[in-house]
Amino acid sequence: MRVRVSPLVAGIGVCALLAGLPVNAKTGEEADTAELLIALVKIGRAIVSEHQTLINDATKGNKGFTDDVVGRKIVEQFLAETRIDLSHPSGHSQHESLLAMLQSEREVILDAQPAINKQGIAFKGFIPSSFARKAGQKFFAKTGIKVKLTSLDSRYPGNQPDDFEAEVLRLFADPRHPRGQRYAKVTVVNGKPAMRVMSPEYADAACLVCHGGPEGEQDMMGMKKEGWVEGGPAGAISVVMPIR
Repeated sequence: MRVRVSPLVAGIGVCALLAGLPVNAKTGEEADTAELLIALVKIGRAIVSEHQTLINDATKGNKGFTDDVVGRKIVEQFLAETRIDLSHPSGHSQHESLLAMLQSEREVILDAQPAINKQGIAFKGFIPSSFARKAGQKFFAKTGIKVKLTSLDSRYPGNQPDDFEAEVLRLFADPRHPRGQRYAKVTVVNGKPAMRVMSPEYADAACLVCHGGPEGEQDMMGMKKEGWVEGGPAGAISVVMPIR
């Protein structure tokens, strides 16, 4: 029996292009799981973004922004968005993957405690994108499922798009592509079938602090700004899920 999903994930077939491989209940389940993993990453990243002022407060030591606190917030928000309660796992394989991502996100917060709670330093370098990247790395080590942020001008080498991702990113940047519409495709990765799902991202005000204009100006990380504009394309979240 498949876990019930919300309208957030129910429309995965809208933009599914299938590469001649069989489409069945299993591939549908993999697509649903990929969508839910994307939702978990977005929720965790948003929580880190909402607490940036606290994280970067140089006057405070213990900020109470712990893995337990963040984990509870993620579970509560995920329940509100998807009607799936990760505090009462069902033992379903889909829940196993979701709990592995939740645990990965908590581990990133736990690892960052010394930096988060250090007094006398304002900017800690613990930002939403690094949180998502590290959570994806931990999750991949646990499950073999790849979840990453990517864009055509990714700063971190591990987030650089592969050929498939680059093609979809160009599709997302095309003004003719329906805004927010995800892309899913069953394809072959390393000789094995995999469900690939990508969800487009759009720049908000928080993104522009580091990635806005003027293009080429140095940001707080010492990197060159890309000149993004609010509401404009800002890459995607990419999931590569082996079909077992």
